[in-house]
Amino acid sequence: MGREATMPEDQFELDAPAGEVRSIRLTVIAGVAIIIGIGGGIIAKVLLALIALITNLTFYGRVSFDFVEPSLTLVGAWVIIIPIIGALIIGLMARYGSPAIRGHGIPEVMEKVLYGESRIPLRLMFLKPLSAAVAIGTGGPFGAEGPIIATGGALGSTVGQLLHITSDERKTLLAAGAAAGMAATFGTPVSAVLLAIELLLFEYRARSIIPVALAACAADAVRLLIISGEPAFPMRAIGEPAWTALVFYVLLGALIGFAAVGVTRLVYWIEDCFEHLPVHWMWWPAIGAVVVGVVGYIDPRVLGVGYAHVDAILTGETLGVALLTLVVLKLVVWSVYLGSGTSGGTLAPLFILGGGVGALAGGAVGSVAPGLGISVPVAGLVGMAAMFAGASHALLASIVFAFEATRQPLGLLPLLAGCSGAYLISVSMMKTSIMTERLARRGVVIRPEYAADFMAQHSVADVMTTEVVALDATRRLSDVRAWLGSRNNESSHQGFPVVDTQGRIAGVLTRRDLLDPETGGDGDPELGALIHRRPTVAFEDNTLREAADHMVRAGVGRLPVVDRMDGRVIGIISRSDLLSAHERRLDEASRIQRGTMRRLTRIARRTVGS
Repeated sequence: MGREATMPEDQFELDAPAGEVRSIRLTVIAGVAIIIGIGGGIIAKVLLALIALITNLTFYGRVSFDFVEPSLTLVGAWVIIIPIIGALIIGLMARYGSPAIRGHGIPEVMEKVLYGESRIPLRLMFLKPLSAAVAIGTGGPFGAEGPIIATGGALGSTVGQLLHITSDERKTLLAAGAAAGMAATFGTPVSAVLLAIELLLFEYRARSIIPVALAACAADAVRLLIISGEPAFPMRAIGEPAWTALVFYVLLGALIGFAAVGVTRLVYWIEDCFEHLPVHWMWWPAIGAVVVGVVGYIDPRVLGVGYAHVDAILTGETLGVALLTLVVLKLVVWSVYLGSGTSGGTLAPLFILGGGVGALAGGAVGSVAPGLGISVPVAGLVGMAAMFAGASHALLASIVFAFEATRQPLGLLPLLAGCSGAYLISVSMMKTSIMTERLARRGVVIRPEYAADFMAQHSVADVMTTEVVALDATRRLSDVRAWLGSRNNESSHQGFPVVDTQGRIAGVLTRRDLLDPETGGDGDPELGALIHRRPTVAFEDNTLREAADHMVRAGVGRLPVVDRMDGRVIGIISRSDLLSAHERRLDEASRIQRGTMRRLTRIARRTVGS
C-alpha cells in the first residue's frame, strides 16, 4: 500500500482542540465586551449631558448640564426658529459628514450587521451622537436611546475592526456596544440584551449572548456610578391584577397593535412625501422643523425628549383632554420630523403615544365599569410597552424593559398580556416593523423569526448511506478503470473512499481522478499512492449542519463516515442526502397541513348541515 492511513485530529468543532480554542476566544471577546460596556456607559452620560447643555443654551440661555425639558418661559416666539436652526445644522452634518446620521439609527446598525460585516465607519461614533444632541437639544421630539444605541454599536464595531477577529465576533461586539448604550440610558440591562437578540444578533448562542450580557452589566454599573441608581420611570406600587383587568389589558394591547401599525405607516408615508419634494434632502429636516416649531409654540410639551411626560402618565398626573392633546400633537411633530430624515430616537415618543392611549382607554373604561379593577397607571404602562412591541416587533424586550424601567414585578403579567395582544395584531397586519421597513424598501431581506435548525437536530447516522462502495488502497489503477468501464459496474457514485486492509480510511478518489488520463502517468500505481492529502471525513454522531459546513470548508460534495475509535469506514453522506433529509421534512409538514385542512372542511360541512 502507498501509505498507512492516519486519522485527522482537527476535523470538526466538536473535537477537543477546536473546543479549547473557542473557549479561549470567547473569554477574550467577553473581556473586550466588558471594556466596550464601560465605554458605552460613559458615552451615554456624555450624550445626555450634551443634550442637556444644548437644551439649556437654546431655551434658557445658560450653561448647564442639568437635564431639563424645553420651555417657552424665556424664549417666546423664538421657539419656532430654534428647531429650524438645529435642523439646518443637522442637514449640513448629514450632507458633508455622513448621510448615515439621518434617522433613528437602529435600522442603519441592522443593515451593517446583516450586509456590512458589522463595519461601522469611525466618524459615525462622533457624528451620530452630536447630530442627535443638536436635534433633541433644539426641541426635536425624540428620545436619546436610539442614537445612544447606534453610537454604542459604532464603538463596538470600531473596536472589532481594530482587532483580528471574525465578522461574527465583530457583530457580537457591535451588539455589546448597542446593549451597553441602552442599559446605561435606562438602567435596563436584561431588556438591553433581549433587544440585541431580537434586533441585532438574529441568533441565540452562548458565544454571542455572554459578551453582550457582560457588556450590559458593565454599562449598568457605570450608570449606577455616574448617572443614577433610580428607576428610569418610577411609579407607585402595582397591586395584583384581577382576571377581568387582564382581559382588558389584552384587548388594550390589541387596540394599540392597530395603532402601532398606523403609526409606522404614517411615518413612512410622510417620508415618501419628503422624497417627492423638489429640493435636496439636506433641507428636509429644516422643513420638518417648521412644523415642530409651530406646534411647539402652541404646546411646548411636545418639544424635547419627553421623559417627564412618561412619568406623568405612569403616575396618573396627566389625564383627560390634556393627555389627549399631548398624544395627538406629539404624534404630529414626531412623525413629520422623523420622516424628514433628521437624527433622533423612537423609543420615548412611542412610549408617550402608547402610554397616553393606554391611560385614556383605562380611564374611560374604568369610569364606566369600575368593578373591572382597571388601574389607569397600569393601563398607561401596558400601553407604553405594547406600542413599542407592536411597532418594533421586539416582544420580550418591550415587556422586560417596562418591568426594569419601573421595577414593578406585579406589572409583568399585565405587560405580558398587553404586549402579546399588540404583537399578535402587528405581525398579522405588517410583515416589517418601524425598524425594518426602511431596510425592506432598500431590498434588504430580514427574517427576524427564530426556528430550530432542522439540520442541527439530526445526526449523520440518520441519513448516511451504509452500503458504501469502497476501494482497496492496494488495488491497481488499471483494474479500477476496467471495473468502472464494465457492464458489471452499477455504481453511479462520483466519489469512492479508499481503505487499507483493515478497512480504515486512507483517502477519497473521485471518478474524475480515476479516469483522468494524466492520473498515474505512464505507470499503473496502487490507489494508495494517488492520495496526497488527509481524508476529509464525518463521524456518525456529527450533526447534518456540521457535515454541511465541513463540505463547504473542504470544497467537497461527499464525506466518508468513519468510526471515531478505529477509523473504519461505516457509511458515506453526500449533498443529495442532505437535500433528501429536507425533502422528507417538507413532505411531512405538507401532509400535516393537508390533513388539518381536510378535518376543518369536514367540521365546517357538518356545522352547515346541522
